[in-house]
Amino acid sequence: MKTQDIMREETQGFLYSNADLRRLILPLIMEQLLAILVGMLDTVMISGVGEAAVSGVSLVDSVNILVINIFAALATGGAVVAGHALGQKNKEQAGKSAWQMVLFLLYASFATTILLLGAHKVILRAVFGQVEEAVMSSATTYLIITGLSICPLALYNGCAALFRAMGNSRTTMYISLLMNLINLVGNAILIFVFGMGVSGAAIATLVARTVSAVLIFRLMLDDKRDIHFRGRLTLRMDFSRVKRILFIGIPNGLENSLFQLGKILLLSLVSTFGTSAIAANAVCGTITNFNILPGMAIGMAILSVCSVCIGAGEIGQVRYYTRKMMRLTWLCMSGVSVIMIVGAPLFLKIYHLTPETTTLAMQVIRFHAVMCMISWVPSFSLPNTLRAAGDVVWTMVIAILSMWTFRIITAYIFSYIFHLGLMGIWIAMTIDWSFRAICYTLRYRGSKWETIMQKREAVGKQG
Repeated sequence: MKTQDIMREETQGFLYSNADLRRLILPLIMEQLLAILVGMLDTVMISGVGEAAVSGVSLVDSVNILVINIFAALATGGAVVAGHALGQKNKEQAGKSAWQMVLFLLYASFATTILLLGAHKVILRAVFGQVEEAVMSSATTYLIITGLSICPLALYNGCAALFRAMGNSRTTMYISLLMNLINLVGNAILIFVFGMGVSGAAIATLVARTVSAVLIFRLMLDDKRDIHFRGRLTLRMDFSRVKRILFIGIPNGLENSLFQLGKILLLSLVSTFGTSAIAANAVCGTITNFNILPGMAIGMAILSVCSVCIGAGEIGQVRYYTRKMMRLTWLCMSGVSVIMIVGAPLFLKIYHLTPETTTLAMQVIRFHAVMCMISWVPSFSLPNTLRAAGDVVWTMVIAILSMWTFRIITAYIFSYIFHLGLMGIWIAMTIDWSFRAICYTLRYRGSKWETIMQKREAVGKQG
């Protein structure tokens, strides 16, 4: 009884109850799990076509992720601004800001699609020119077809971020389930029945993303939601609102894009190790996603919850929910890490890999699992609180500095001087994690980040 009284006293007056957090976090975990499982099954299906196909698709995915991360960051900016408005009980401003974010995403993603398709040969040759011809052929096919899905995916990610800002992650979970089922069934039919190989996998992805984008957009037209587009659809940009969104989105997008660009450069380094290393890296990239799944899901919840708390001016609650959700993240990721360490040989059996590739992949997976328990959480979960408060320049500078100083330079040193090959690249990655963790923790313990948005809004009103 005493424990219940303590729990009741602890949550009284807080914006989110434990039940609210469960309703937000559990669907996010399921959504991330679905996405990773289907990505894993994609790789398994494509691996039946050959290692050249797996390698080609993985290389293009790195380019696609670069583009997607930019738009996801812009969507985050819109979600943070909308979340602040919700915290201030201003649904009208939240809705108008939300539509301006989506409109900007549509314009930017369309321009990006045209650029990517028009310059696909130059991009692939510039970044992956040393790969085998069979790998390049698969990469070209996959890039052209999936490039058409950039606009639908940008629209989907923008609307999904808004649903999370409203504390409604169940809807995005169901739509994600539909998207992944379409992708999975499409792969099975187009790859195995029609024998379309890489092009079949790409077409299935295009159809799945388009259907999901149309569906979630229609749901955002419901004026019963806290954030909706009904009566707010316009093709004109409101640059005063877009400016606030870009204040969050541009640093976050620059951070994400340079982060992914660095990973692409490392893939160029991996490509010099041979097809076996490329395939091992691709498989590890899929399997290790399970390890960080809880962190990615709860990180989205941290951003959404803290954005609303910041808008309401409840800094104490921001710190309370940050501590609470980071502890949960650490607990979940540690449990998954143990499973990864023990089950690595079993997981790799489902892939059609050579013994050399399997051994290399197992080493990487186990090392990654150990380091996830040590430094991943403060490196990637904690900065979401800072971003929710508008402290995006600091997080951007630290992320870029750490990425290029530790991950990139150290990876080349480990590879060329110490001859550690693929393992050296993953070791360098975890050094990057550790540096970020230290910097973000020190920043969070201070108080400068708490008033950044208030100061910026005050300056904007004076201007």
